[in-house]
Amino acid sequence: MTLVSGGAASGKSELAEGIAVGLGGRLVYLATMEVWDQEDRRRVERHRKLRAGKGFETVERPRDLAGAEVPAGSTVLLECLSNLTANECFGPDGFDGAEGRILEGVDRVRARTSHLVIVTNELFSDGLAYPEETGRYLSVLAGLNRALAGRADRVVEVVCGLPVVWKGEGL
Repeated sequence: MTLVSGGAASGKSELAEGIAVGLGGRLVYLATMEVWDQEDRRRVERHRKLRAGKGFETVERPRDLAGAEVPAGSTVLLECLSNLTANECFGPDGFDGAEGRILEGVDRVRARTSHLVIVTNELFSDGLAYPEETGRYLSVLAGLNRALAGRADRVVEVVCGLPVVWKGEGL
C-alpha cells in the first residue's frame, strides 16, 4: 500500500496515477467524490482527462468503502481519502465511528487487491482557526492519515510538484 499526500494542486493525483500504472495489473480508480455543483463537475472532468488512456476502470464509492466491489488482485487507486472522510463525517452515519468505518473499508479493499494507492490531502499547515465541525473533520482526517501512514509500505508527500518519500522505497 502506498499513501500519497500533498496540498491542493501539488501534483499528488498525477503522481499517484503514475504509481498505480507502474504497478500494473487491472487498474481500478475508486472515486470517492460526490458531485454537488459545477466546480465539482470540473474537478471530476479534470481527473478523468488526467487518467484518460491509462486503462483505469472507475468504481464510484463516495461512502461505505467496505462495500466497494473491486476486482480481486487489481491495482486500486483510491481518490481521495479527504473526500471519503468528508462524505462519511457529514453523511447519514455522521462523525461517530467514521474513522473506524473508513479504516475497515481500507482494510477490506486492501485484502482484495494486489496494490492499493491512496491519495489524501495535507490540510493541516495553514494555522487557521475553523468552526468546530470543520475542526472535527480535520481531526478525523489527521487520525486516518496517521493510521494509514503506519500501515503503508510507502508514504510519499508531494511538495511543490516534487515527491518526498517519507517511508519505504523511492519512486
